[in-house]
Amino acid sequence: MKLQTKRLILRPPTMRDLKDLIENINNIKVSGNLLVVPHPYKIKDAKWFVNHCKKRRKEKPVKSYEFSIALKPENKLIGGVGLSHFDKYQGTATLGYWLGERYWKNGYGTEAAAKIIDFGFNKLKLRRIDVEAYAENAASNALIRKLGFIYEGTLRKAKRAKSDGKIHDGKVYGMMKEEWAKARKKLK
Repeated sequence: MKLQTKRLILRPPTMRDLKDLIENINNIKVSGNLLVVPHPYKIKDAKWFVNHCKKRRKEKPVKSYEFSIALKPENKLIGGVGLSHFDKYQGTATLGYWLGERYWKNGYGTEAAAKIIDFGFNKLKLRRIDVEAYAENAASNALIRKLGFIYEGTLRKAKRAKSDGKIHDGKVYGMMKEEWAKARKKLK
């Protein structure tokens, strides 16, 4: 499955992405804001991730949709975005995303996340999407609010980053399908 935006291609990660994946995520400024990404990030980690995504795409029922964020037209991986904890019966999922540092502040995160939110609400028929960011990650919290998510609370000292072992407070946000229609208009 492939999704496209004006500047991006969202597609499953492949072994051809290994070099770009390592180059972009093997940065403590990136991995330090992600729950399960080790640092340093090595070739074995990248291969495991690609194979893990491939395996998860075949699961029945599907529990997650993981996409590489690739720049058009060269199809170069610059990050990742996805919906995890997908529960068809409940109509819920959790948004996750990351970008390589050199691609920050270009609107790519907003563009990729908006596309995956559209996919979640319109194709997967979700009624709710949630997302969480470390409390001190100002840029991610700002992006989440820009997308129209509503702050629902802070999970105090709830997360330990695999990259550096630091414990973080997690800010939790949620969005209902009817809220996305209004928020989407503000992004244009």
